[in-house]
Amino acid sequence: MGEFSKWLLHEDQKELFDYLFAVVLNAVFLALVALLLWPMRKTGTALSLARGFWAFWTALILTSSLVALWQRLFRVDMYSHPNAYIIVALVVSGVIQTGWSAFAALTVGSAAAGASGWVAAVLYLAGLLACWVASQIVSAFYMGSIYRMTNLMLAPASFILFCVWPAAGRALFGWFFDFYGRFLDPYGWFSNLS
Repeated sequence: MGEFSKWLLHEDQKELFDYLFAVVLNAVFLALVALLLWPMRKTGTALSLARGFWAFWTALILTSSLVALWQRLFRVDMYSHPNAYIIVALVVSGVIQTGWSAFAALTVGSAAAGASGWVAAVLYLAGLLACWVASQIVSAFYMGSIYRMTNLMLAPASFILFCVWPAAGRALFGWFFDFYGRFLDPYGWFSNLS
């Protein structure tokens, strides 16, 4: 195990380490949330978050691949066109982070409706932590410090915004949630679990 740890922590393996860290962090978070929400009879919310993370990973992989393809086609790199390179990555990663925050806010908001005060507080805390986990996942794909800091600030700010104003989250990202929800659950089996 020591040789593998040295190899994984070597500077040449930074990208692989970031991806593995993101996967493990996501899995541990979902397991802890499921265990936390189980006694409160809110396991459907944990399942909704797990399905949401599946959509999040899919969207992140697809969009980062499209950004890389765009960069290759138009020969945009950090040295020849630094502004375009940074701005496109900031916009794409920011939209994905904001979309996740909207999903998390809408998911925990619907689960917290009618719940007692402390259950609602736990649900909103889980949603906020889910946004932090999502920002760590985005950081695995967009590794620059400007992307990390921007998405780290965007995660809680957009989560709070969409908790206060859920109609904005539904208006901006509802089309994607509906599309992906039909794709993951075409028969609606999981829609009434939360």
